[in-house]
Amino acid sequence: MTGAPPLAIQLANTTYAVRGVVQDGLRTTADLIAWFERVSALLPVESTPLGDEDLAAARELRDAVRAVARALEDGEPAAPADVDAINRAARGGPHWTELRTADPLRAERRRESRGVRDALAEVAENAIALFTGQTAGRVRLCGRPGCVLLFVKDHPRREWCSNKCGNKVRAARHYQRAKEG
Repeated sequence: MTGAPPLAIQLANTTYAVRGVVQDGLRTTADLIAWFERVSALLPVESTPLGDEDLAAARELRDAVRAVARALEDGEPAAPADVDAINRAARGGPHWTELRTADPLRAERRRESRGVRDALAEVAENAIALFTGQTAGRVRLCGRPGCVLLFVKDHPRREWCSNKCGNKVRAARHYQRAKEG
């Protein structure tokens, strides 16, 4: 795996699983602040106080990215409500690209700042690029049972979000073979 995952994937992966139980990594504004600190090298944000509306906007974008990724992986059309949520977030910046529901999805450049909204607009821009650019069709859900993280399939044999998940699957297969043998 090379470099940090795209911003949209990093935001989407604030929903994760611990021992098969789905967790929300954006429960509070403090969680959102911590996420912005973790991605600050890719996404600098003015240090303005965050409110509940910022948290709600980040969650809405995260959930829409996850839903579009799942739909595309399943070969289904993206739900218009999820596309609208990504486009709404993208419009928060001084310039943006909108996702257009066509077959296939396509990007359309638009123009028009607000701290967190600018940052979320950047993440939305990244999501649009993921779903329509060179990585279109390569955003996947991790293949390890119990893991809900997303990744970009950058190698034909890649099935997991990380080496850790791949090792867990291989270890489970080995254990099962040893148990049966």
